[in-house]
Amino acid sequence: MKTAFVSGCFDLLHSGHVAFLRTAAEHGTLHVGVARDATVAQLKGRAPQNPEHERLFMVRNIGCVARAFISSGVGMLDFEADLRALKPDVFIVNHDGNTPEKAALCAELGTQYIVLPRVPAPGLPERNSTSLRAQHLPWRVELAGAWLDQPFISTLHPGSVICLSIEPTHDFMLRSGMAGSTRNRLAELFGNALPNLSPEQLAKLTFRYENGIDLARRDISGAQDAIGLCVPGITRQHYTGGYWPEQIERITDEDTLAWLEQHVALYPTFERPQGYDPTAGMQPTAERAAALAQAADMAWQAILAKDAALLGESLNANRLAQQAMLPAMFPLGLQVDLPAWKFTGAGGGGYLVTTDTRHTNIIPIKIRR
Repeated sequence: MKTAFVSGCFDLLHSGHVAFLRTAAEHGTLHVGVARDATVAQLKGRAPQNPEHERLFMVRNIGCVARAFISSGVGMLDFEADLRALKPDVFIVNHDGNTPEKAALCAELGTQYIVLPRVPAPGLPERNSTSLRAQHLPWRVELAGAWLDQPFISTLHPGSVICLSIEPTHDFMLRSGMAGSTRNRLAELFGNALPNLSPEQLAKLTFRYENGIDLARRDISGAQDAIGLCVPGITRQHYTGGYWPEQIERITDEDTLAWLEQHVALYPTFERPQGYDPTAGMQPTAERAAALAQAADMAWQAILAKDAALLGESLNANRLAQQAMLPAMFPLGLQVDLPAWKFTGAGGGGYLVTTDTRHTNIIPIKIRR
């Protein structure tokens, strides 16, 4: 029978790992190299959740694994000496683990190189270690002003973005306009708990980590994502043409937070599709940017005054301003039976923010204190 070889970290072992290993075992008697703690620290920038001897024990006890061992090397090709010694017929990786260096090594050794898609077991959700580490991290709800954190909008007219940092009280969709990708970067950095840093310092660190030091690219993830996740309570971030806000105002008093929790909720639609581009057909003008800024100011005044009617009006005004500027945010055929609503984030799916807290499909929120 053919021999197959797999190498990986296998930290926070989950159903996705088992599904991958079962598929790999279909290609031959399965040998698994488990990364050393030093390799995990080098590749992930953090210590593993579970030490190497514990990860090895779990992998060894998966029925489809014939043999498992700690990889002899350290780093991206920590398995190289083991691969040369074993001389397997097949070396298998998933899409996340596919690299030119691995393919070149297999070509040198005459080992077949197979890249498997990430496919969950039938009836189970897709899992990955990053999303599991992120389970206890907060989410971000953008209440008003999204896109003003991008310089190509705020240079037309300055304005504010209002965000809520909320507790993970619900199994939220990952591609949902709630800063899921930034949240995953937080999990890569710190695991499933925020570190003991000042909230704004943590937000700056996360923003830099996600986007890299060079901010010359156009596809920069807006600072409102990192700020909305890392800074508790309600934040108002004022942008005047830069990637980082000129000022961050916060509301943290219990009366206002409790009032907003009673007057705002989330309404689920569908997960944002792969390849979605909210900027397709974008038509930004100074007038439309000003309308978006005015809608955000209206939302802030509504929160300060605890005025539910004005808050609903601000959501609708925000939606209309975004729709005029970025029509791709709103999927064709979307039917919404809510008196006041807008998408959180960049639209295209995910969750609507609404003041209709009595609707049967709404999800209550808990603002992070």
